[in-house]
Amino acid sequence: MPTLIAPDGTELAYRVLGEGTGTPVVCLPGGPMRDSVYLGDLGGLPAHRRLVVADQRGAGLSATPEDLASYRCDRLVGDVEVLREHLGLDRIDLLAHSAAANLAVRYAEQYPHRVGRLVLVTPGTTAVGLEVTGEDRREVGRLRRDEPWFATASAAFDAIDAGRAEADDWVAIAPFLYGRWDETARAHRAAEEAQWNAAAAEVFGSEGAFDPDATRAALAALDTPVLVLAGEFDLASPPHLLSRFAALFPRAEFVVQPGAGHYPWLDDADSFVSATVRFLT
Repeated sequence: MPTLIAPDGTELAYRVLGEGTGTPVVCLPGGPMRDSVYLGDLGGLPAHRRLVVADQRGAGLSATPEDLASYRCDRLVGDVEVLREHLGLDRIDLLAHSAAANLAVRYAEQYPHRVGRLVLVTPGTTAVGLEVTGEDRREVGRLRRDEPWFATASAAFDAIDAGRAEADDWVAIAPFLYGRWDETARAHRAAEEAQWNAAAAEVFGSEGAFDPDATRAALAALDTPVLVLAGEFDLASPPHLLSRFAALFPRAEFVVQPGAGHYPWLDDADSFVSATVRFLT
């Protein structure tokens, strides 16, 4: 697995997927601070575009930094820039999933001239000051009320929202994040705990990580095509909130993938790849 050295001496790893000769798409995993392996091959996207899939510092095969405060989102921007320089690219097409969308927009805020196209997949929105409420999530969750697991998952969500969650409740709500709670989804969820750097995730959004007013102002002036892709059933990033997120960009396209949850490439790879490739081409 290829690596590079960040300016502070931290070794950063990345994977290259696909054999295409065109400009690669740099992919940032969410979590935050989750091993990029959970992205798989993004539903077969490398058959169309070569991918450079980064492991953030302290996650996956990237090294733990000496300064743990460098896990903060705004400070991770430098790792994206050093990866671009390492790849020898003047501009990068950037794909970010979930919490990594916060990192992607902070990168675009600081380096707008370095971003060719920006794909935000079921993105987190904290960096722009859009917060998801419990009722936002319930509204999406009620779409699944006919599912056999709904009653148990809904009760677990209520416990979490009320601040009285137990460990089992976090497991019980997992079906809300997948369009189909099948064997593939169960295996994906089962692998999650071993892929996460929980301590780093706590630092990611800590004080100073975000400046929503500054980020919004920068995005309003961003002359970059943006795709915001939502999942119809995504409890983590509800589509109606993501439509407001997309409206912050002058050149944004907003797509809701039917029947998809937080990991749309697992729920319908063909639809996910088709929408993404069409935008990137």
